[in-house]
Amino acid sequence: MISILLADDHQLVRQGIRLVLEREPDLRVVAEAADGMDALAQADVHRPDLAILDVTMPRLSGLQAARELARRDYRPVVVMLSMHDDEQFFFEALNAGANGYVLKSAADTDLITAVRSAMTGDTYMYPAASRALITDYLTLTPAERERQGRLSARELEIVQLIAAGNSADRHRTNILEKLHLKDRLDLARYAIRRGLIDA
Repeated sequence: MISILLADDHQLVRQGIRLVLEREPDLRVVAEAADGMDALAQADVHRPDLAILDVTMPRLSGLQAARELARRDYRPVVVMLSMHDDEQFFFEALNAGANGYVLKSAADTDLITAVRSAMTGDTYMYPAASRALITDYLTLTPAERERQGRLSARELEIVQLIAAGNSADRHRTNILEKLHLKDRLDLARYAIRRGLIDA
């Protein structure tokens, strides 16, 4: 059974998402929250396997809550839920440690897939985000592409782990320097481009 925290500031949205989730026999919503602060409090009480967080909530945004949850010892997998079809929010969600980004307009069809992907360590993104990553890759200069092809098999393995949300701080610093990348978001983009994690 996968325990889930569901946080969204609209009760009707929470009710609808809960219905979608609980149609699956192995998914159970154990707590709900109407803002980011309450989401953290509920997470600390229930220690869920998965947190589904609305990107924009009062008191503390879903992005801020995701960053805080990434510091918890129980560290739930995070899927962001958003009405924003905007690559900037998607990239910020990845940088905050999320393993998925689902548009509310497609939640009834995409959320279960995103949950399943996230729980196996993969990253789920909506189609327009995939296109944004491809466009981003195509804007790299040949020198940048060459620089990003210099990792050993072990380093590629570590990139895959980091992009999937695992911690490897010393290795991450070395790899970021070697690839001339600045943060986990750039590393996630690199991993997707190289096919190390699923888009």
